[in-house]
Amino acid sequence: MFSKKLLSIYLLLISVNYAANAQKSISLFNGKDLTGWHADVPGKDKNPDTAASFMVRDGKLVSMGDPRGHLITDASYADYRLDVEYRFAGKPGNCGVLVHASIPRVLYKMFPKSLEVQMQHQDAGDFWCIEEDITVPNMEERRGPKEKWGASAGKERRIKNLTDDSEKPLGEWNTMRIECLKDKVRVWVNGILVNDGYNCTATKGQIALQAEGSEVEFRKLQLTPIKNLSK
Repeated sequence: MFSKKLLSIYLLLISVNYAANAQKSISLFNGKDLTGWHADVPGKDKNPDTAASFMVRDGKLVSMGDPRGHLITDASYADYRLDVEYRFAGKPGNCGVLVHASIPRVLYKMFPKSLEVQMQHQDAGDFWCIEEDITVPNMEERRGPKEKWGASAGKERRIKNLTDDSEKPLGEWNTMRIECLKDKVRVWVNGILVNDGYNCTATKGQIALQAEGSEVEFRKLQLTPIKNLSK
């Protein structure tokens, strides 16, 4: 039986360990500026004075939609959960979170090599393969004929999600959780599992947000290493 002193030490060690793990959850957005990110917007190559595609407004990270491009983390990550809170504040549209991003502009001289987790209104949770690939159950049903599959231009790169009924009404905040563990990528939208892939051809890389024609607000981008999670 523990003495009171040993019990106190034991509880203290648990608290310290819990606090240490909790501190390893990383906020990718500080609410003030775009520290830790860089933009890759092809349209600015020739017109550097073009308006910014990404900005901070009222404590939120905003993708303005145009000029089109990507906001990319400076750091690379593997084996994590990424919790995102986002909304289309105006009209519904298109955007996405790219995981395992690496080589820039490999597709259409715009998109970095990556796996896109779609945020497009009413399609949240689709996978789009961008020179990286992934497998899901019921592959032909969700991707089309096998002979058309691929991860490059002209191929069937879209893998439909499991349900389109997970999103909240326009203007309300959605939560998206993306779990990347080894070669697996799982996605939840508002607590509903919407995609579950394996055999991904990449297991680490940068994280990117798109500017793809629609204004989208982000108020949370929280990354937690898998090894520090209790479940």
